[in-house]
Amino acid sequence: MLEHGITRTIDGPRGEIPLRIFVPENPKGVYLHIHGGGWVIGSAFTADPKHDATARGGQAVVVSVEYGLAPEEPYPAGPDDCEAAALWVLEHAQSEWGVGDVVLGGESAGGHLTAVTALRLRDRHDALERVKGLNLVYGVFDLSMTPSQVAGTELLLIPTDTMRWFYDHFLQNGEDLRDPDISPLWAELSGLPPSLMSVGTNDPLLDDSLFMAARLQAAGNTVTLDVYPEAIHGFTVLPGPAGEVANGRANAFIASCWS
Repeated sequence: MLEHGITRTIDGPRGEIPLRIFVPENPKGVYLHIHGGGWVIGSAFTADPKHDATARGGQAVVVSVEYGLAPEEPYPAGPDDCEAAALWVLEHAQSEWGVGDVVLGGESAGGHLTAVTALRLRDRHDALERVKGLNLVYGVFDLSMTPSQVAGTELLLIPTDTMRWFYDHFLQNGEDLRDPDISPLWAELSGLPPSLMSVGTNDPLLDDSLFMAARLQAAGNTVTLDVYPEAIHGFTVLPGPAGEVANGRANAFIASCWS
C-alpha cells in the first residue's frame, strides 16, 4: 500500500465500514469508488496505485469502499454498505475536503453497485443533486443474464458458469433476479447524472453495457459508451493500450464533472 493513502472507518448498517482515501492537491470533488470482484472477492486496499492515479488525473479525493462480501455477507449487505458510504461522503465532503460534488464509479460488480447506489440515492433519499457523474466500467446490470452472459461459456475470467457461481454466493434467499435493486437494467432510470460506460467486445458483460446504455439514453440521460475492440473483462487493470486509453478517458470524465 502507498504510504500517503489514508485509512479510516465510518459507521454502517452492520458495523464499521473501512474506507481507503487519496487526497490530491487542490481537489475539485470526490470520486467514490466501488471495487469489483463478483461481490465475493476484491478489496479497497489492493489498488492504491490506480486510486492515486485517479486522484491526480480526476482532480478528486478518491474514497474506495470496503463493503461486506458474500457469502458471509450476502445481499443486501454490499449495496447497504455502499449506500451508507455514499451518504457519508455527501454529508462530509465539504467539511472534510472543501468540495461538494461527487462522482460514483466502479468496475464489474463495482459497476453494478454504483448503479444500485445511484438509484437508492434517488429513490430513498432524493440525494442526487450533487452526484455529477457515473463511471460504469464493464458493469453487470442484469443478474437474470443478458445474451452475452449466457453465450460467454468460453470467454476469459468470467465465463457463464463463473458468473452463476458469483450470483449463487451474492443471492442466497430466492431473490427476484429482475428486482431493480438487484438488476438495475430493470429499474426506472430517469433523472440520473451523466454516465461514461466502458466495455470490451470480448467481455461476457458486453450486452449489459450495451443494453444499459440504451435504457439510460431512452430515459433521457446523457451517456457516453466506449466499446474497446477485442478487450476482455478486467482490461482496465491489465497492461495494454486499451486499458491505458480507458483509464485516461475515465479520469478525464471525472475531472469534467466538477462545476
